[in-house]
Amino acid sequence: MRYALFLGCTIPVRGQNYELSARKVAEALGIEFVDVEGFGCCGFPVKSTDAEATTVLAARNIAQASRQGLEICTLCNACTAVLTHAAREMDGDEGLRGRVNAELGKVSLEYKPGVRIRHFSRILYEDFGPEKLSGKAKLDMSQLNFSIHYGCHYLRPKELYGGFDNAEDPKTVEKLVESTGAKVVGYKNRLECCGGAILGVEQEIALKMAKDKLDNVTANRVDALVTICPFCTIMYEDNQKKIEEMFGKVYNLPVLYLPQVLGLALGLDQRVLGFRLNKVKAKDLLQKLEDANPQETTGESAQAQEVRR
Repeated sequence: MRYALFLGCTIPVRGQNYELSARKVAEALGIEFVDVEGFGCCGFPVKSTDAEATTVLAARNIAQASRQGLEICTLCNACTAVLTHAAREMDGDEGLRGRVNAELGKVSLEYKPGVRIRHFSRILYEDFGPEKLSGKAKLDMSQLNFSIHYGCHYLRPKELYGGFDNAEDPKTVEKLVESTGAKVVGYKNRLECCGGAILGVEQEIALKMAKDKLDNVTANRVDALVTICPFCTIMYEDNQKKIEEMFGKVYNLPVLYLPQVLGLALGLDQRVLGFRLNKVKAKDLLQKLEDANPQETTGESAQAQEVRR
């Protein structure tokens, strides 16, 4: 299986642990990621002001994958939605497709229908499935408890995704996490927005939205919140200290990307999964995992353990 890996704008700058863990999990499962030179912004930042410019930006990326005969694997929810929506719009509107291709022709590209675009989580669920992933697990994760945050664009608008999962009661990411043997803990308002969409214009409201989610997640004493979107992670992890200071709270809640969780179960070294880049360190979680798997290692050397002591 070969996919053009679409990283978008946020991950290379602020979510390198997501990229690292996704690449390592893909490698362990026999998925080949191809880096397409010239991939750029999906167009999301300008969608509300110029829909057609957004479509041109999205089409430029799709055309480059098409030229190499590759499907696209995305890691970002917003990128997934924008690229999928642009393809659907162009496939159904010959006039729009003509205008877009007139622009792409200036850089010797052409949009052609047929490139499939899927989020990495969806690829894992559809092409492997929880049962097959469970069979590949090497560590006992049964002592770990996780809660899940899907984000707004992973399944919405539901018309974009052909009935994949239930937008009002999704289960696919839960099932992927449960394939590791870990327990998934539900919580109030699990489908509500992280607040990231308005962070730049209404910071206090955005942080209050993230705070409400953190309050509900930490009420259940889980080991970490699992995410599949880089900007949602920024809200819950990068801004966690700011939320604590603003509202007089203490969370200390690790926020892990789904491939980091799957990678641990597959027995991959925590260092290659980018745990050192997590803003809220998962020391207690990793120690719990190490205690449950005394014959295995999560990647921390004896020397590093001695320093930590």
